[in-house]
Amino acid sequence: MAAASLSLLLLILLTNFRDQQVLSLDYDFSYMKSVHNATDLPLEAQYDYIVIGGGTAGCPLAATLSEKHSVLVLERGSAPVSHPTVLNVTGFFANLMQQENGDNPAQMFTSEDGVDNVRGRVLGGTSMINAGFYSRANTKFLSESGVKWDLDSVEKAYEWVEETLVSRPSLAIWQSVGKEALLEAGVGPDNGYTLNHKLGTKISGSTFDDVGRRHGAVELLNKGNLTNLQVGVHATADRIIFSTKTSSPTAIGVIYTDSKGKSHKALVRDKGEIILSAGPIGSPKLLLLSGIDPRSYLSSLRIPIVHSQPNVGKFMADNPRNNIM
Repeated sequence: MAAASLSLLLLILLTNFRDQQVLSLDYDFSYMKSVHNATDLPLEAQYDYIVIGGGTAGCPLAATLSEKHSVLVLERGSAPVSHPTVLNVTGFFANLMQQENGDNPAQMFTSEDGVDNVRGRVLGGTSMINAGFYSRANTKFLSESGVKWDLDSVEKAYEWVEETLVSRPSLAIWQSVGKEALLEAGVGPDNGYTLNHKLGTKISGSTFDDVGRRHGAVELLNKGNLTNLQVGVHATADRIIFSTKTSSPTAIGVIYTDSKGKSHKALVRDKGEIILSAGPIGSPKLLLLSGIDPRSYLSSLRIPIVHSQPNVGKFMADNPRNNIM
């Protein structure tokens, strides 16, 4: 419990919210060459891969796949250039405090347990609205995940992300005091600055750089082959198209709607794949709408059943949040 609480405390403590001047937006927006409003995309087209959700997972996946394949990314939100507040630390609280109007980069919602929360609605996903804390996963998580990880590949993946997004933060006075208070209270050892998961107290990385600019997952698109990449913003996926010609259903396409309400169809070529990375809420929702869920639930909503999978949307839980006032 102490280790878990410490990680949550440090997420707040070690992110720098010092007052900043208005920042010049000298980012690398090369990826915008591949970004289009969904209204400008063809009504029907084929790709090698379709990535649903242009967030923290979708952007690096799309960039990697585009090196050798044609890729379509469908993102329901806008590009970051439409919301300059997501690009620097001064906009952090403003994004979270905006009234819901259907276009904010941070979408407010309340869980069934009554917990207020937000989720990203912008290219780059929640990495564009969060507190910017970065740390590598606990190695115990990798060993107990049920997946046989190639640890050399995991290390290279971390480095691939970190060289673009992660900076060492400069602690404000109150953050330094908080760190020293943890050590004085016996939360040790002092691990200094490290991106690795460590028990005790540490300073980890930040996706805000030394002048307060945010570096979110969207910038990883610049690592891809932009000629193979199409990113549709204001593109809301309605359902996945399944073929039932084989013994088990096969995903072959996506129906999505643009901002003018016009329906589009995107299909994958032979041996292509559809990757669902729409977040812990959006992904199970789309599976439900596409006919993947317990039969009794879908039947009551008159949704045609494609495949019965009782675990869709299950085992969801809120993460606790600690604030130091």
